Amino acid sequence: MHQTLQLVLILLSVAVLVVVLCRLWNLPVILGYLTVGIAIGPHALGWIPDTQQARHLAEFGVVFLMFSIGLEFSLVKLRSMKNIVFGFGGAQLLLTLAAVAFTAILSGLDWRSGVALGGVLAMSSTAIVSKILVERAELNAPHGQLIMGVLLFQDLAVVLMLIIIPSLASHGQGLLYAMLLAVLKAGLVLGLLLAFGQKLMRPWFHLVARQKSSELFMLNVLLITLGLAALTEMVGLSLALGAFVAGMLIAETEYRYQVEDDIKPFRDVLMGLFFVTIGMMLDLRELLGNAGWVLLVLLGMLVFKSLIVAVLARVIKGDWGIGIRAGLGLAQAGEFGFVLLTLSFEEKLISQDVSQIMLAAMLLSMLAAPFLLQYSEWFARYLSPTDWMYRAMQMHQISVQTMAASEHIIVCGYGRSGHALVKFLKREGIPFVALDMDTRHVRMAVMDGDTVVYGDASKREVLMAAGLMRAKVLAITYDDEHSALKILHHVKTLRPGLSVVVRTADDSHVEKLKQAGATEVVAEVLEGSVMLASQSLLLAGVPFNRVIRRIQENRALRYSVFSGQFHAANERVDEVTESLQSSLQNVILTGSDKAVGKRLSELGLEDVEVAVNAVRRFAGAGSQIFKQPAGELVLQAGDVLMLLGAQEALVEAEKRLREGK
Repeated sequence: MHQTLQLVLILLSVAVLVVVLCRLWNLPVILGYLTVGIAIGPHALGWIPDTQQARHLAEFGVVFLMFSIGLEFSLVKLRSMKNIVFGFGGAQLLLTLAAVAFTAILSGLDWRSGVALGGVLAMSSTAIVSKILVERAELNAPHGQLIMGVLLFQDLAVVLMLIIIPSLASHGQGLLYAMLLAVLKAGLVLGLLLAFGQKLMRPWFHLVARQKSSELFMLNVLLITLGLAALTEMVGLSLALGAFVAGMLIAETEYRYQVEDDIKPFRDVLMGLFFVTIGMMLDLRELLGNAGWVLLVLLGMLVFKSLIVAVLARVIKGDWGIGIRAGLGLAQAGEFGFVLLTLSFEEKLISQDVSQIMLAAMLLSMLAAPFLLQYSEWFARYLSPTDWMYRAMQMHQISVQTMAASEHIIVCGYGRSGHALVKFLKREGIPFVALDMDTRHVRMAVMDGDTVVYGDASKREVLMAAGLMRAKVLAITYDDEHSALKILHHVKTLRPGLSVVVRTADDSHVEKLKQAGATEVVAEVLEGSVMLASQSLLLAGVPFNRVIRRIQENRALRYSVFSGQFHAANERVDEVTESLQSSLQNVILTGSDKAVGKRLSELGLEDVEVAVNAVRRFAGAGSQIFKQPAGELVLQAGDVLMLLGAQEALVEAEKRLREGK
């Protein structure tokens, strides 16, 4: 068998297996790829040799990772978080780099090696940390915002480090000149690409998109990504830098999200290969021989990175608890740390022994990351003398705002779905208390006069402060299975008889949520299909009462709350909704129709029991819709009237529109 094909088959087979296992055990896939690389690499089972072929292929993983970072690079987002990103994030990176460099010099290493290692260890794992924060519903928490701000700065700083590290390899008097030349060259290339690229990118993508070929669109994305990567490499910079610029340019167009979806399979596969090759670099024999140094570096990295972040957060935020949580979240090494470590080794800034020690310590720190984040709450409460007071004050504030509530509905999440639910509750005069972790949502709600408080609904004490023991119903309005299961566990323990309604994006978790204690689970995709069907049936001329009956039948099969009411409701439909024996009909007015130039109120359509639901008026390339139009609306030729009424009445109404009374 051809050697390259054999290499690819081994990698694909093991990758499929490890991804399945990681999904089953709910572990970051990155850790699985690293473990595979260690196991099948040249220093263990030896299934795959450490060849240049594998390394060159893995380089494309870094290219697509940097491309994805460029796609997510938003100037608007950066401006809104500039203080956290550049202030907090910049301070974290500089202090970590300085501490590592100083320690390296004391250990007898050259200062250039210290700076390179400082950049390596300053990085944290965006993939692992962001995934866990999302699962724990802590992305918008104070410590979550600090963590994401630092990670965003690190993503930007790695571009500079990719320029600095090769420059550090220049010795003697040429070092400063090499660094300045690299920075100036990068600035010139980036300036030209951003200045002219933005003007060319949008019209070019418009041209490609008009061909309506997904194959051509994908080829175009690959061409731009790899083309700019090759261009930056030709001028003496890195492949990753060109890919980053390509992502930035495409991010400014309206095709950003389409490109992100299209490129994701390539990125994930090649990134997996990159991490496999990183794992292959680890020599287990050297790891055992240098176990003491590995543990020392590991503990030093975890402790000092956590301490630096905690102290900075204490200075900026004035809270040790937030700092400890953020510090533990950023203590581990990151994906870009491996990129910089590989580059430093190739530029001979660090030796094989140092590379192995750093590699092992970084791998172990990433394995420890999920556990550090899981127990960060405990560490914060134990180590911060004021954290319990802060939590108590937060619970007190929630209790003060909700103490008068009784027989109310607790709404977990005040996003789009939560806001829509609150509108219904206000119309019915039903008391409610909404909980949300996004301060923007809370501020908007306060302006609207709604009872929305800042708090994590997945925490037991927050639910208690929101009046869980006095509530009538609890609704989980955001799609987060992990958080929903935690809330259901608390409700089952504290208030087992409480009715809980849970929203989910699809029906894949319905049974799991019901087994956990949910009274009903509303799947958005199913509700969307019901409304799609109802609108289609109405527009096809099916009478209202029959459409309603079909919707009731469908929901009675899915929701136990409706099943008992279905037959009784059907008996009442014919009694109270005779007016619903109606159909929709569109009528297009022509220049010869008598209704043109008249007001709606002059047509007498109400005399034949026909209502005008809407009027669509075309103007140029667009159109205007008048919903429930007023009687003073003057009709024009070309107007489309949507009429609602019984079939016989619709015939009479159209006759009046065409011929007059």
